[in-house]
Parts: sequence; structure tokens; C-alpha cells
Amino acid sequence: MNTYSRQPNHTRADMALRGVYEISKVLAVPGRLEDTLANVLTLLSSFLDMRHGLVTLVDEEGTPVNVVGIGWSEERAGAWFGRIPERAVGRIFQTGMPVVVKNMENSSLFPDWSFDGPRGAESRVSFIGVPIKDRNNVIGTLTIEQIWDESTTYHAADEDVRFLTMVANLIGQTVRLLEMVQRDRERLMEQQRLLEKGLVRDTAPKGGSAKRGNVKDIGIVGTSPALQDALQQIQRVARSHSAVLLRGESGTGKELFARATHDFSPRSKKPFIKLNCAALPESVLESELFGHEKGAFTGAVAQRKGRFELADGGTLFLDEIGDTTPAFQVKLLRVLQEGEFERVGGTQTIKVDVRLVCATNRNLEELVTKGEFRADLYYRINVVSIRLPALRDRREDIPQLAREFLRRFDEEHHTEHQLSSSAVRVLESCYFPGNVRELENCIRRTATLAHEDRIGEEDFACRNGECLSSTLWKSAVSAPFPIVQPRGGMAPPPPPAPIEPAAFAPSEGDVVRDAPVDNVKVAERDLLKALESTGWVQAKAARMLGLTPRQIGYAIRKYGIEVRKF
Repeated sequence: MNTYSRQPNHTRADMALRGVYEISKVLAVPGRLEDTLANVLTLLSSFLDMRHGLVTLVDEEGTPVNVVGIGWSEERAGAWFGRIPERAVGRIFQTGMPVVVKNMENSSLFPDWSFDGPRGAESRVSFIGVPIKDRNNVIGTLTIEQIWDESTTYHAADEDVRFLTMVANLIGQTVRLLEMVQRDRERLMEQQRLLEKGLVRDTAPKGGSAKRGNVKDIGIVGTSPALQDALQQIQRVARSHSAVLLRGESGTGKELFARATHDFSPRSKKPFIKLNCAALPESVLESELFGHEKGAFTGAVAQRKGRFELADGGTLFLDEIGDTTPAFQVKLLRVLQEGEFERVGGTQTIKVDVRLVCATNRNLEELVTKGEFRADLYYRINVVSIRLPALRDRREDIPQLAREFLRRFDEEHHTEHQLSSSAVRVLESCYFPGNVRELENCIRRTATLAHEDRIGEEDFACRNGECLSSTLWKSAVSAPFPIVQPRGGMAPPPPPAPIEPAAFAPSEGDVVRDAPVDNVKVAERDLLKALESTGWVQAKAARMLGLTPRQIGYAIRKYGIEVRKF
């Protein structure tokens, strides 16, 4: 029996007006769309005897994207929507008009329908479905099922249809408003991003290049000659459209230099898109770069643009390019040669204008020799090659970098820390095989565990026998690129081994490349003199005596020398 019949003092029109008023208040409250629609159905059930009620919203392809029922989870609501015959729902979408079935059991629109609940002998189940519209487009349906008895009149059914149509119109306007708000939000975020980029460009010197030593504007910290040389190369290369290959060890900031290449270029107002090739399998990588059409593979529920398409007119940064498979390299080569591609599962050829910046920490020449990297692709991406300096080649930047990372940590955690002079000496004496990234991690770890605001030598993990890097890099780190013979005919010295604290004595299973302690030809007097003259910095003393830091550490323990701390 309909709820209206239990309200003798109110007509059905009065109750409908009150229902529209209450539902409009629910729709005006900000919140998750699914929760709002569920609240609308719950309120609607208090005005109508609803056996079931569903709100279904679809995308442009007609695929349901939101299915909400009274008191159901979204999964159960979706399953119930699947029980409604396609002819009944399809008629609503095709005609844009309500569909009313007074007795579902005898309707041709519901051939397989059967009642699955208790009911009276004279009752029947009806179906009412009305379209949810955005302007003239049907974007969803509002459907209910009611149990009616013989006392229910056709006039009452017409009143319910008008009531549900008004509710559906309110839902359509709400969905449209939410979409407009979302578009405005994305537009404002894009404008903010462009404004921030414009401010960065405005602070840079005229002519599109930064002065020597003024690199903070692009997020690169340091004033060392090695860093400045790399940055000057970036500024010169950025003016052209040539492909750039950034080479360097892991943690040297290749993404920052790629971004600098984009910001200094004429394409700076266009998108800068990045992708780590090593982080994705080949099948996913292809879809990420080239995009895919709807239905191209399982899970491709809609068309998606790839990174090449998104970067049109701008710069595409491909990190870890050396880790791609030969099969994928063939597809990438065609885009670089022809400037065109097809989305996965598509046939339409798309042309793009993209400036490519690649990065790798691997020896591409060796990979080409082994047949693991295509030679033709190597020549395409290696038009201009820039070697980024390791942190050990720009040690004078360590104090500045450390203070910058500490400032960021304090800003993030609302704290105030300072580096003492002894802390700076500890950092300057470290090898940092992980380069700038490892230095940042070291600063963050030390600041997190420091007992006081002023960080001292004793706060570092390497001074407490807990340095994981020291354990990991016990043998000298091999260079990722071939060593080039200098013009003078003398090969450059190999990189020094990482310095370990005195508490780290090698075990019997350790593989040590240095000479044994007994073979270290250094007198105690010479060792003391070297340590004192270098301020007890073992790395400098090792270079003075022609030894490695590991051998110096062995000699200190052999002679029982107490290391002085400042």
C-alpha cells in the first residue's frame, strides 16, 4: 500500500512537493556523489512504497559508472541493475521518456522476471523508470519497483511518475554542477602550475640562461665547477630541439637536469611529461607511452592518451632508457624517426612534435655491443650526451646540499636543526656511492633520530656502527661508464673506497681488494703526521700517503692510534 494513502491530511501533490524540497536539500550538501545518491534514495523511500530503488549513471559510451541502491553496497547495486532487462533500460535511453510497467509479471519487457518475496494474493509488482538528463542527453536512469494492491489507481501511478521525473531532473542538474566544479578545479590547478612556472622563468636572467652559480631557481643546488659545467651544457643544448641523453650514476639528479633542459628551452610553456621505463613491464609501458583505445585489452574501459600525445609540443623525459627490451625499442624508434604512432588497439595515425630527453645509468655502448640495445636507437637518442657529475666529483657542494636538505626537513616537520662543524666534516669525508639521493636520506635519517637541535658528529649512523651504506659498499664502486684515457697518457685514478668507521673490522668472509694490513708499508710516525696535518680526515691522509682509506683504517687499528674528534 502506498505511503500516501496513510496520510489522510495531505494530498499526493503536497507530499510530492515536500519530497522534492527535502531531496533538494540533500543534493545541496557537498559530499561524495555515491553517498549523496544513496541518501536521496533513502529519503525517496519514505515518500514511496519502494521495494527496490536504483540510480544509475553512465559515461559517454553507455557504460555504467555509478550504480547506487538503497542500503546496498555498490557491488550489490550493480548486480541488481544487471537483472533489469536491457530492453526496459534501453527504451528509457532511446526515447528519453519514462517507462511504466504496471505488472512486471505479465510484461513482455520482463520475460524472465519472477517475484522473490512475500506479497498478498491480490497485489502486483510494478516498475517505473525515468531518465536522468543533462540538457537533452540521457546520462542515467532512476528506477523503482513497487508493490501495489487493487486499491491503487492509475492516477496515483501518474503522480509517482511526475514525482520521480522531478527528482531525476534534480539529480541531473547536480551531476552537471559537480562536473563543472571538477573542470574548474582542474583549470585552476593548471593555471596555478603555469603561473608558478612563469614566476620561475621571470626570476631567471634574460636570454634564457642562468648565471654561473645561480642554479637554485631550477632546483639544482651547488656551485662546484663540475656542476656548473654540466649546467652550462644544459643551457646551450636547451635552445635547440635535439634529443638529449643524460648519463650518470643513480642519484645524481637526472630528472632535475631534464626539467632544467625543458625550462630553459623554447618549449617551456608546453607540457613536461616524464616516465620511468624501468618501473613498468613492456605491455604496460607501450600503453603508457602510446595510449590505447577502448577495448584494446582487458581493463581498457575507455580511450586513453599516451605520454607522447600528452607531451605534444613539449618535452618527454624517459628515465632508465637502457632497461627497455629490444622489442619495445623497435616501436620507440619508429616514433622518433617518423614522429607518428598509433594507440594500442587503434588504427588512426597520430603525429606529434616532442623533444626527447633520455637518461640512463648503464653503459649503452656495452649494451649495443652485446646486442641488448639497438644501435639505430642509440644514435637517435644520443645526439647530445651530457655526463652528470657524481657527488664525489663535487664534494665542495656537500655542505650546501646538506643544509638545503635539512631546511626542507625542518620546513616539513616544523622543527629547527643546525649542522655543527664536526657534522659537516663527517659528511665531507663520506664517499656517498648513492650520490645526492643518499646524502638526502642521510640528512633526513640523522635529523629524525638526533637528540638535540644541533646535529653533531655522534648523531650520524656511521659513527655508531649502523651505516648500511658502509656495509653495502665494502668494495670500491665500479664506474658505470668506461674510463676514457686522458690526453696526458696517464689513466685517472680509480674511485676511492668508501670510508668506514673504526668499529667496522672486516670479517673472515669479506672480500677486500686492498693489500693486507701486514703489507701496508707505513710507519706509525708518518701515519700520525699525515693525520694531524689533514685534521684527522682519513680520506685526505690516505691520499697523502698513497693508500686507500681502508688501509689507513687497518693501520690505525694495528698501531692502536686513538682517533681524535673535534
